Amino acid sequence: MGNGIAHVFALAGYQVSMVGVSKELTGKAFQTIVHNMERQEKKGLLTSGEKHRALENLHIYTDLREGVSEADLVVEAVPEDENVKQEVFQLLDKSTRDSAILASNTSSLAITRLASFTKKTDKVIGMHFMNPVPVMSLVEVIRGFNTSDETVGIINDVCLKLGKSPVQVNDYPGFVANRILMPMINEAIFALYENVAGVSEIDTVMKLGMAHPMGPLQLADFIGLDVCHSILMILYNDFRNPKYAPCPLLQKMIEANQLGVKTGQGFYQYGHGNKELIVSDHFRSR
Repeated sequence: MGNGIAHVFALAGYQVSMVGVSKELTGKAFQTIVHNMERQEKKGLLTSGEKHRALENLHIYTDLREGVSEADLVVEAVPEDENVKQEVFQLLDKSTRDSAILASNTSSLAITRLASFTKKTDKVIGMHFMNPVPVMSLVEVIRGFNTSDETVGIINDVCLKLGKSPVQVNDYPGFVANRILMPMINEAIFALYENVAGVSEIDTVMKLGMAHPMGPLQLADFIGLDVCHSILMILYNDFRNPKYAPCPLLQKMIEANQLGVKTGQGFYQYGHGNKELIVSDHFRSR
């Protein structure tokens, strides 16, 4: 989601240092931003001048220390792995100015825990963007145990300048979005696992009956089944409640590397240039 976050900040007029682990990956992220801004331009959502000014606001780095040394705000968007985030936050603590705010785009890990890896716990906060970032308006603003009112106020204002709708929530497992969303997705997978209905039938019920723009199984593919499993395990381990235990079918699909859109197959198959949803072969005979 990093390229989407960089996209909206640059478009809002901020100078953005986009830091990646390699020139190849960071360059690919930059090209994704260019492509997405061109789509916005074609749709009349921004002018050619706005696009060029936004792209000029983007600066690419592969050295984290160099990229964040002058930053007022850092938004971390590394994989949802506490060990990886710990390493990043410890490095950010050493590499940023004392006044810099450190935000995480985590979808489920505790902000208070991430803050404990730094010496400025009052300046650590959650900014949980929704995917795709340039399209979705919600940002969950998560206050850690020691996050200051000043930090919350600054981030709230930043979200508004980005054209987003900030909603303040407290630091509990899954926050609001995933505490509600992931059990719903998991239950949809259980309904498939128990042969209550097929993939397209489950998604159609939720789209037509509950006015969801996307069915829960398609959404799981879009998020990534490994990510869904990771969030469910955080909820399960933190609450010690069996209602959050991932469905065995979800585990099997991860073992088979059928993770959704990013691997080309999950509950649906994703071919190049194919906009029609095609149920994966494994589920067609059900």
